[in-house]
Amino acid sequence: MIITNIAAISDVRFGTSGVRGLVSQMTNRVCYGYAAAFWQVAGDGSMIVLGHDLRPSSPQIAAACAAALCARGVEVIYAGALPTPALAFFASILHAPAIVVTGSHIPFDRNGIKFYRARGEEITKADELAIQQATVEIPDEIVTSPLPAPDPHAERVYVARYVDFFGTDALAGMRVAIYEHSSVARDVLRTILEGLGAEVLALGRADTFVPIDTEAVREEDIARARKWAGEHGFDAVLSTDGDGDRPLIGDENGNWFRGDIVGILCAQFLGVDVVVTPVSSNTAVEKSGLFRKVHRTRIGSPYVIAGMGDELLQAPRAVAGYEANGGFLLGSDVERNGNRLAALPTRDAVLPMLAMLCMARERARKLSELADALPQRFTHSSRLQDIPVEKSRELIAGFLEDAGRMRVVMGPDAGDVAGMDTTDGLRVEFAGGEIVHLRPSGNAPELRCYAEADTEARAQFLCDTCLGNIAAMQAGQDSLADSNGWQ
Repeated sequence: MIITNIAAISDVRFGTSGVRGLVSQMTNRVCYGYAAAFWQVAGDGSMIVLGHDLRPSSPQIAAACAAALCARGVEVIYAGALPTPALAFFASILHAPAIVVTGSHIPFDRNGIKFYRARGEEITKADELAIQQATVEIPDEIVTSPLPAPDPHAERVYVARYVDFFGTDALAGMRVAIYEHSSVARDVLRTILEGLGAEVLALGRADTFVPIDTEAVREEDIARARKWAGEHGFDAVLSTDGDGDRPLIGDENGNWFRGDIVGILCAQFLGVDVVVTPVSSNTAVEKSGLFRKVHRTRIGSPYVIAGMGDELLQAPRAVAGYEANGGFLLGSDVERNGNRLAALPTRDAVLPMLAMLCMARERARKLSELADALPQRFTHSSRLQDIPVEKSRELIAGFLEDAGRMRVVMGPDAGDVAGMDTTDGLRVEFAGGEIVHLRPSGNAPELRCYAEADTEARAQFLCDTCLGNIAAMQAGQDSLADSNGWQ
């Protein structure tokens, strides 16, 4: 069967990162087909690493993928429930591809599958196209076997990666809280922090899945972190999204850092020369003057990975990437204090956490003070859910045809439109330097909005105002509604 037919029937398709779909549509047959097509396109050697997150649906999806691989004579190394970067790193050590079953931060009724080549990096957009065009044999009846006991080496090498680089006393004297919720990283993160000498406090473990989005933090999680800070007196509070590749880092007051500020600080700590980041990230990275070059890309880790590859071809230098969601990608090996950290060109939540904690300890500063030296540019992001991608595209196309309307909806008091960037969605810079960026999500029926301004309150106002205007257009509640299908 051709994978495009499977996608059309099930609506399980590639998005920003991997394939995603409703759990009800991710049947054994669909997952078997995608796993078989991945091996056909990117299979390398005779083994593969398989793991998953803590969603209840993930083990069965993993079993269906394992069935497809075993049917093709592939040795499946099952690593169990571990963070996506831990699975990718273990696979890179074995020089084997990897499959990770995870829906990351998307709603509970959905799940996904991510695919990795043997170097530990996600497949490219070209690989995705080849998988979609692949033709694979799928049996009429798919028999899955129970997953075996996990191979413990995957967790061990991931812990050793950070303890060996940072040192066993790197965080001595620090008290760090972990907001555990349903993150697959919650246990291994504790092991790493304690291995570096920190006192660890575990908070908020959940038995049901919690869809933490590190770009659009829920109001209850903002309030919860601040409450915990007052109760427990920690130096930092740490968390991740569901699969542990995007960090959520809070200071001693329980205030969560924006992911693109985390990326700048982590790259600075590691002595990176070239930074690759999407167009949605804070422009403080350019304004800081900390890096030899800043390379902007479309949103999505495959584009950041491709950008890092392009930079590494030009000259041997330290290259890293990050996204506005906080995920940090190490494109080249780096050295610090005589220790070497191997490249891991996939999103990782742990490295930026440790970099910020170590930076604070080395400088004898509080986490809340680390960004003080950066240009004071603030970002805010949010989203409208249940907005079909086609509707979002129609809206953006309408704005491109009518700049006056664009200004009224996206920045009604921000001044004239000074510039537009359509690299990914529509990113508008207004005369006063404020930025509003609209983009359809690649993973779910959502319209995302990113805003940037000189104050945090102003960035939030711009974002909320823009989305509020669009929501009113969608509902046909005010004069902003027009003939673009938003009535």
